[in-house]
Amino acid sequence: MHALQAQSSSSNPATPDQAQPPAAQAQQNLSVQARIKARREKRRAQAIHDIYGHLYEAYVGAGYLRFTPGATLQRVNEYDWNVGFTRYYSERLGVTLDGRGYYGSPFIEPKANNQNITKPTISQYAALIGPTYRFYEQPKFSVSGRVLGGFAYGNFSGDTSGNTALATYLGLYPNASSYAASAAFIAEYNMSPHVGLRVAPEYYLTGFGSTTQNNLGYTAGIVVRFGKQ
Repeated sequence: MHALQAQSSSSNPATPDQAQPPAAQAQQNLSVQARIKARREKRRAQAIHDIYGHLYEAYVGAGYLRFTPGATLQRVNEYDWNVGFTRYYSERLGVTLDGRGYYGSPFIEPKANNQNITKPTISQYAALIGPTYRFYEQPKFSVSGRVLGGFAYGNFSGDTSGNTALATYLGLYPNASSYAASAAFIAEYNMSPHVGLRVAPEYYLTGFGSTTQNNLGYTAGIVVRFGKQ
């Protein structure tokens, strides 16, 4: 009888599922999922570091601005070039040096001055510096905020042979230097860890003619990253 019982027991061994309690199985499944999630997060963190762990960024592009060229004149469409360089002190915080030039042709109502100037060419140039902070990071895109301040020079007498008095008579601001400031949101799409495309809606402030110009526009272009932190 003992031999038969032993034979019966050996012919029906317990399977692993029968030997393992349900609670232990659930814990094992959770552990596997946690390891998979941890590996994914590690790969994502490494991808973010590969993109945003660069020490320097350089960008170049063009843009658009709605600018007030004179206290009594309507706003003019200005088009610009824009270049800049950012030195990052972490993956998120950097300091940006920015240069730009704006060009437009405001409409001047005809006046009895025998000059026949109705759409003179004007321009302005600015050099700005300030902090950039990247507050949202993903491997494919990011969103940053930037605040810049500096100086601008406005040339409003380009089509009046440098005659500042005539430019002022036409309603344009006199040629002068001014303070300038900018606040922008920057959205970037990464084509690779080293190259991205960006667009930056912007508020741009100047102070020509002892008045304040509140201007809206945007810049867009390409950014190149290099150097390692």
